[in-house]
Amino acid sequence: MSDALRIAHGAFGRIALLDMNAPLVRHAHPHCHVLIKAEGADTQFGVRDRLVPLTRDNAVLINAWEPHYYAHDPACAPTIILALYIEPEWLGRFRRNWIASAAPGFFLHSGVGLPPHIRRLADVMAEMLADGRETQSRREAQLSALMIAIIEQFTEWQQPGPSLRDLSRATSTDHRIRRAIAAMRDDPAGASDIGGLARSSGLSRAHFFRLFERAAHVPPRVFINVLRLEGAVSELVSGTASVAMIGERLGFSAPAHFTRFFRGHAGAAPSSFRAVARAG
Repeated sequence: MSDALRIAHGAFGRIALLDMNAPLVRHAHPHCHVLIKAEGADTQFGVRDRLVPLTRDNAVLINAWEPHYYAHDPACAPTIILALYIEPEWLGRFRRNWIASAAPGFFLHSGVGLPPHIRRLADVMAEMLADGRETQSRREAQLSALMIAIIEQFTEWQQPGPSLRDLSRATSTDHRIRRAIAAMRDDPAGASDIGGLARSSGLSRAHFFRLFERAAHVPPRVFINVLRLEGAVSELVSGTASVAMIGERLGFSAPAHFTRFFRGHAGAAPSSFRAVARAG
């Protein structure tokens, strides 16, 4: 069964060593997401409707809010994955326009070949995380070097940003969808009735789905699950509520349902995730 070996968190977001031998459901993150094989069998992720290999020489780059899933082959041995979930605001400290990692299209390609210098940086990052004795500042310095190298290698960050006219068009959202998104953020547990959200917005279900996905880049259900997952991660890392209470707050009718949801999205049971995150 999949589990988290190490987790570190901070202003940068979080980084994890995940020992994966079971698939993950289709999900998304509000982060710039990088997946690098650290050890074990070659494997693959589903991104942009195609399977992307994760090997010693190939990494997987996933944009914020981009749906993806782990396509583990049960006939294969487990894989230890270095998983980076990086906050766009943190990246913006290095280059102002790197805050664009919060939007689609930051990474143009989901599958990339790793040049030797990035492979070395990733190996050191994985070793530092596995060791568990390095200070937070040394880990963050290594993460900074790794992410700068990845972004400079695999994005067009050096190109001029969009015009104000294009940016305005790209970020304009129907006021009814803005209200629905605000309601979801305010109460992820109460937002599970998608039909109710559509009705309260004065839209048909089909029209609501079209407008929502155009604005948020993911379907409403995936959006709610992102909010639930990130809310759970925050509570597990720094809160004091029990796992059962966290699940109840997020709208799960039984602890087992919450555990199944969390494991299917994060690759570890919530109790294990909490223990590893707090030990790191």
